[in-house]
Amino acid sequence: MAQKYCKPNYFNTLLTDFIALLYPEICIGCGNVLKQSEHLICIACSLDMPRTYYEKHRNTPIEKLFWYKTDIHEATSAYFFTKKSRIQQMVHSFKYRGNKDAAFVLGEKMGIILKESPRFNQLDCIIPVPLHPKKMKIRGYNQAEILAQGVSSVLDIPLELNTLKRKNHNNTQTNKGLFNRWTNVNSIFCIENPQKIANKHVLLIDDVITSGSTIEACAQQVLTVTNTKVSIATLAIATG
Repeated sequence: MAQKYCKPNYFNTLLTDFIALLYPEICIGCGNVLKQSEHLICIACSLDMPRTYYEKHRNTPIEKLFWYKTDIHEATSAYFFTKKSRIQQMVHSFKYRGNKDAAFVLGEKMGIILKESPRFNQLDCIIPVPLHPKKMKIRGYNQAEILAQGVSSVLDIPLELNTLKRKNHNNTQTNKGLFNRWTNVNSIFCIENPQKIANKHVLLIDDVITSGSTIEACAQQVLTVTNTKVSIATLAIATG
């Protein structure tokens, strides 16, 4: 039986092109219109994202944040975060402008970086830094969780979302000094269902690390569970 030939649907193609003309997709880094082959981030921005390569080295600035404080197994950040940079624009797109897809795609990029490093090949589960339900209701989602979903999809490691909880709603960390950052997050996290992470190597995920006080408070709670290890990965590290 002869195979039926299906003509291309030129109307749908024209409609798609027309919609793209009226509502073009914009790069979350530079704001330029994306080409058809690009999604969320243009090729130029992808090539220009400021990698840290911390996953390849020891004694990096992110590791030093936890020295003499918390027993962190491994720690890395994928990119450098500076004010008015493309990375800042990308972070703001998912943190303040509701672009969940951006967080997932950037999480995938994190996952690819981690997958290439032997230092992160013995992980058992991934936990995003949790949001308080009040802030979750305002934002509609936890950006660290969406990043973690992207990481999980690449590493094929499960998320654990029902163990580390935020019990208090703290004020924003922005513009706080080091001591005030620590007191702002101390004792705001707790562990529920500890048996789910007992004897496991946990990867904590967050978006941008500055002083490290928030994710350190998370790590300290996770480490109260029997025979756990904690590693840390963030999308970016603030550099001033």
